[in-house]
Amino acid sequence: MRKHTRAALLCVAAALTLTACAAGKGGGNAGSDGAAAAPGKDDKLTLTVWSNYSDREYEEVTKALKTFTKKFPNIEVKHEGSQDDDKITAGIRSGNTPDVALSFTTDNIGQFCSSGAFQPLKAYIDRDKVDLGQISPAVREYTEYKGNRCAMPMLTDVYAMYYNTGMMAEAGVAAPPKTLDELFEAAKKMTKKAPNGDIEVAGYLPTMGFYANRPTILAPSFGAEWEKDGKSALATSPGFTEMMTFQKKLVDFYGYDALERFRAGLGQEYSADHAFHQGKVGIMMDGEYRTAFLKAQAPQIKFGTAPFPTWKPADYGTAFTTGTIMGIPKGAKNPGAAWELIKHLSFDTDTIVDLSNAIKNVPSTKAAMDSPKLEVDEQFKTFIELAKSDKLKGNPVTPIGDAHIKAVTDFAVSYTSGKVADLQAGLKEVDKNIDDQVAKSGK
Repeated sequence: MRKHTRAALLCVAAALTLTACAAGKGGGNAGSDGAAAAPGKDDKLTLTVWSNYSDREYEEVTKALKTFTKKFPNIEVKHEGSQDDDKITAGIRSGNTPDVALSFTTDNIGQFCSSGAFQPLKAYIDRDKVDLGQISPAVREYTEYKGNRCAMPMLTDVYAMYYNTGMMAEAGVAAPPKTLDELFEAAKKMTKKAPNGDIEVAGYLPTMGFYANRPTILAPSFGAEWEKDGKSALATSPGFTEMMTFQKKLVDFYGYDALERFRAGLGQEYSADHAFHQGKVGIMMDGEYRTAFLKAQAPQIKFGTAPFPTWKPADYGTAFTTGTIMGIPKGAKNPGAAWELIKHLSFDTDTIVDLSNAIKNVPSTKAAMDSPKLEVDEQFKTFIELAKSDKLKGNPVTPIGDAHIKAVTDFAVSYTSGKVADLQAGLKEVDKNIDDQVAKSGK
């Protein structure tokens, strides 16, 4: 049974006011500036880290965590993998809280920050004069909510177009498409159908919500705006209208029923049976991590990468970004030490570069992206260049988690399948649904 000090019990009471309390040796109570002190050299303690990593990536992240002990040899880091956001939330509610929580779900940052589930980091950042300018604006946006920074990034994901070079050449497509019209024509040319009309190879798979073909990831390529003046604005955003129209045009080309039969036979997104790995899809949107999956699981596939085609030519080079986020959960025993670990993983260039090389995610700082130690081949170079661009776009942050994204995706499926005929009326209904949910959240 955990031994509670008076300070720890006060933390529970103060949780309702979102106060960042701390108890435990080496953690230190929050000072007058609101930041818990760093552990002293004689403080012996164990930092518990929860993440949703598994298998090879878990091992590589554990190695990165261990580099922290070079700075703090008196601290042991205990890494527990396969801990998703539901487990993190349950841990906070029950008082069984890690010192540091790593989440893959940036869509939840609004809930983490507004509820106090992740403690505010501003006092630490101000005290230590942390240079947030090392992190791109888009990444900074998806690690805070309404000015409350409650998380930091640990590497990032950037999304771009993958194309099968052999299939493209065979179909007579001279160059990777840059516009939506070029993408549509390439998809038609690269598609192969059986005599009965069944799809054997899809030039580009337009099923919304399948693999990385999702509204959040696609939105930047269409210049789609999620909100205006604090309200959901899908119906008034020309980009959302264009996105839905383009996707439906492709669905109509294939035939919805034929697409569904084809999709039903495709492998899981993170398995060796992924459709692109099997040569069943010629062009797709995906993150930089796919380069490593392809080289490990499908070395026979020859592929290239490029920015995803855009609606407006001037927007070419726009990309979506997301990534792993790190926070100090409410009730953490050692918040001062937890901050030191987060700061290390956020800004130690060698640690960032080594982890990027190991799991093929994009580094989260400018210094790491410019490091000569970073391994950048031709395919990965696309993602580094996009990450450095001022056209990078992050998640829309709301207090309702990913509920707004689910609402848009569900509608996109209904519209592209032909179940909903009136696009504008449907988008207005989605706007109302999202606004109602945000209003009920009270945040």
